[in-house]
Amino acid sequence: MKFHNAPFSFNTSAGIRFGPGSAITSVSDIIHCLGDKILIVTDEVLTNLGLYQPLVQTLKFNGKKIRVFDRVESDPSLQTVEKAIGCGNEFGATGVLGFGGGSSLDVAKLTALVVRSKENLNESWGVGKAKGPRLPLCLMPTTAGTGSEVTPISIITVGGEEKKGLVSPIILPDLAILDAELTLGIPPLITAATGIDAMVHAIEAFSSINPNNNVISRLLAVEALRFLGRSITRSVSHGSDVEARGEMLMGSMLAGMAFANSPVAAVHALAYPIGGSFHVPHGLSNSLVLSEVMRFNLVETSAAEAYSFLAPILFPSLSETGNHLKDATNLADKLQQLAKELGLPTSLREVKIPKSACSKMAADAMKQSRLLVNNPRTISEEDAFRIYTSVW
Repeated sequence: MKFHNAPFSFNTSAGIRFGPGSAITSVSDIIHCLGDKILIVTDEVLTNLGLYQPLVQTLKFNGKKIRVFDRVESDPSLQTVEKAIGCGNEFGATGVLGFGGGSSLDVAKLTALVVRSKENLNESWGVGKAKGPRLPLCLMPTTAGTGSEVTPISIITVGGEEKKGLVSPIILPDLAILDAELTLGIPPLITAATGIDAMVHAIEAFSSINPNNNVISRLLAVEALRFLGRSITRSVSHGSDVEARGEMLMGSMLAGMAFANSPVAAVHALAYPIGGSFHVPHGLSNSLVLSEVMRFNLVETSAAEAYSFLAPILFPSLSETGNHLKDATNLADKLQQLAKELGLPTSLREVKIPKSACSKMAADAMKQSRLLVNNPRTISEEDAFRIYTSVW
């Protein structure tokens, strides 16, 4: 790929700790970061599993006061964010620890922001509108997919169906802790969906036409796909393989760094209405439309070239032929095949979405203008409708 000597900016989390067992071995860093009164933002499933209890016990042993807010749901609502903020205010939190999947991490980001700044979220949606400051923030993912622990983005469902994003370097955490042992219990289908979600992040970051698409993001996207491509099948079929789980977590993080700076595009724009209206998990929503959006983009030379470059990196069996269009098409086909092999649904009808919903979803996708502007090919409401119907 040609190097473009253009100005860009790059931001990521200030501190990263990686490795099996790092949730406990990083306790001194957590204490130094978050202070004496730590609000943990998580979900009920992880509470019932007791996954964060060893960490809580260690923090309490060190004299820290802990409050747990565990009401985060998939595709979290604004009401949930407001409840978490209320919990943090009542507790007098000195720091916030997000523990869980992308939903918990996204809620933790906004909680840390508003508890400290008291700003009105309705005035902060969009890019660069958050004012800050925020409370000290540590994020600890228990899934390998969103990369939220290294992104300045929080996505929340507003008004029942519409997803809105707050994008600002202010909500990048002070500390991201990636412990593969926390991901060992992820069920196979969730492992598959979140893994493909991370692949989407890398693919869209690499091919984004955003002016801030940069050499660092592209390098990270390539390395992310190397990790993800060689470990996703093993992680799904042998969930206790900590090495494979670690590679998935690393790939997810690198992809998160990439798209945090070279933003994603139409795959995400079309995925949001699927999740917002029908509560399909985000990773699966992305997987459902990924290959068809890629095929749509192939009209643009830049997309075909980018996809063809990535094909043998993600799937070494796809050797380059020198024909960008053919290689890129092979990648789109292979990704669709991978989803099927991993046991994921590959059509909207399989997730109980009626064909009649395609029109409304297409209209809703057009509201995601901050994402659509990054797509290699301009996409209209009619184009979105055709993509939805083609994957129905």
